[in-house]
Amino acid sequence: MTIPVPSPQSPVPHLQELHTIRDWLRFAVSRFEESGIVFGHGTQNSFDEAVWLILAALHLPQDTMNNFLDARLTAEEQKHLGHLIERRITERIPTAYLVHEAWLGEFKFYVDERVIVPRSFIAELLREQLAPWVENAEEVVSVADICTGSGCLAILSALAFPNADVDAIDISEGALTVARKNISDYGLIDQVHAIASDMLAALQGKHYDLIISNPPYVDAPSMAMLPQEYLQEPSLALASGEDGLDHTHALLRNAAEHLHPGGLLVVEIGHNRDVLEAAYPKLPFTWLEVSAGDQFVFLLTREQLL
Repeated sequence: MTIPVPSPQSPVPHLQELHTIRDWLRFAVSRFEESGIVFGHGTQNSFDEAVWLILAALHLPQDTMNNFLDARLTAEEQKHLGHLIERRITERIPTAYLVHEAWLGEFKFYVDERVIVPRSFIAELLREQLAPWVENAEEVVSVADICTGSGCLAILSALAFPNADVDAIDISEGALTVARKNISDYGLIDQVHAIASDMLAALQGKHYDLIISNPPYVDAPSMAMLPQEYLQEPSLALASGEDGLDHTHALLRNAAEHLHPGGLLVVEIGHNRDVLEAAYPKLPFTWLEVSAGDQFVFLLTREQLL
């Protein structure tokens, strides 16, 4: 049964029976479980999804749910929250787009439908400044983030390597607009530069100590089977040819000419490790350990690429 979407003019009577955040949390979890929505854009279950949506919609910090469980909602807040929950269910819009925020660890970024919802293992590696592969973070003075999307990894690179100029590269002008907003929000406009380019094509003459990329890597069969939530994201940011490696092939062909001697290429490729290694049997990939294992992010030096 579909719950009527509340409007400012006509509040839905039974939603008005949900007085406290505790009430709304229970209601949202029940509706999410009943509806069979798909997770994966920042949460993995209905409870975490409901907590995120409710706190973000009410402009409350994400770690304060217990402090406000018995707080009562105003009529206007009830209408707003009921509307967001219904859209999450009926339109299958990821919560990140409904509340215009996404998180990588403790870092929050603005997102909308012009960019993919950030979810990169490279963020974990930047938290450790890519140690031990980068011996001295202060000596990294130039970084490129290819396929930057919202700019999240470029921003995290700037925070990890404070002496580095960071180029945030994307082919999508819409994505670059979002990236510029995030760069400005973090106060990094003098350090992080959004550049329009199809991969490395517009970077002639530029060289970097580090090139990172979380490029599109979904193969054609998987694209055909994506749940509706993932179809809300730009296909440009997901699809990468029949085997999911078109963008990775471009990086492997061209990255070396844009790296300084000793420079590093770090790329995330989803579940494509076996296909990639079969395509490049002579490349000595180093697979980096992240929270999900050592199947998803590889590292190569400039010299190995050559």
